[in-house]
Amino acid sequence: MSFTATPSIAFIIMVRNEELNLVACLESLRSLNAEIYVIDSGSTDRSLAIAKLYGATVLEHPFHNYASQFNWALDHVPTMAPWIFRLDADEFLTAELRAEIAEKLSRLGEDVAGVLLKRRYCFLGRWIRHGGMYPVWHIRLFRRGAGRCEERWMDEHIVVGEGETVKFDFDFVDNNRKGIDLWTEKHNLYSSREVLDLERSAKSEAQSHSNLPAQARRKRWGKERIYAKAPRFFRAFAYWFVRYFLLLGFLDGREGLIFHFLQGFWYRFLVDAKLYESERLDARKAAMK
Repeated sequence: MSFTATPSIAFIIMVRNEELNLVACLESLRSLNAEIYVIDSGSTDRSLAIAKLYGATVLEHPFHNYASQFNWALDHVPTMAPWIFRLDADEFLTAELRAEIAEKLSRLGEDVAGVLLKRRYCFLGRWIRHGGMYPVWHIRLFRRGAGRCEERWMDEHIVVGEGETVKFDFDFVDNNRKGIDLWTEKHNLYSSREVLDLERSAKSEAQSHSNLPAQARRKRWGKERIYAKAPRFFRAFAYWFVRYFLLLGFLDGREGLIFHFLQGFWYRFLVDAKLYESERLDARKAAMK
């Protein structure tokens, strides 16, 4: 298929100090007929220089959370491209996915609003295949105007209001090169954001997730209806046990041992600890009134 047959896509990439990841991300887009928009929230490293070297258009906007930042980008990028692709700075497209996009996208009917893609997650350079980590499906490619990001602090998804979704066969890769120090720092921040989501959902009525992709809908249901009702602290251990042993996470080697423990136990335990702390603070404030 010729290069000119590839439909135009606008990639939207959120950036803040991503010089270690951004080259691989942008390099993977060079063969596509694409516009690239980098949304920066205060980088102090070489991220912006790298973005401009690859011909990206840079927009700057203060970061509140991922959902609001991405939706701001949807409203402000000056594109007329028919398709939008949400891509993180630590992600890149495989050669197989690039070829599949070039081959299939122009053939999709007007009734198709979004494309589900498989995420391949790497940790310390190793593909984490087990523990429920693969395949994980996400709507990352959607028609301009058809999709928005859920307004959540964590675990946000792109949802399309109307139209069908289809699945492509090949992967995009999540491979953060920043190391364990920054991985744990980031997940410490994520845990605080997740507490905000949990406290908000506890005060409001259950929300419908019918517009989410099927896999995301099942996971959200399990998280809210099963995991959330399990005893705190113990549930982090139970979740790790299921992932590491029953879902064969131990087959991911030493890198998998580290990853499944940190992400499956430490992170979930930290969320529970912060929930416990928040509730104690609320109780003290109530007692002082």
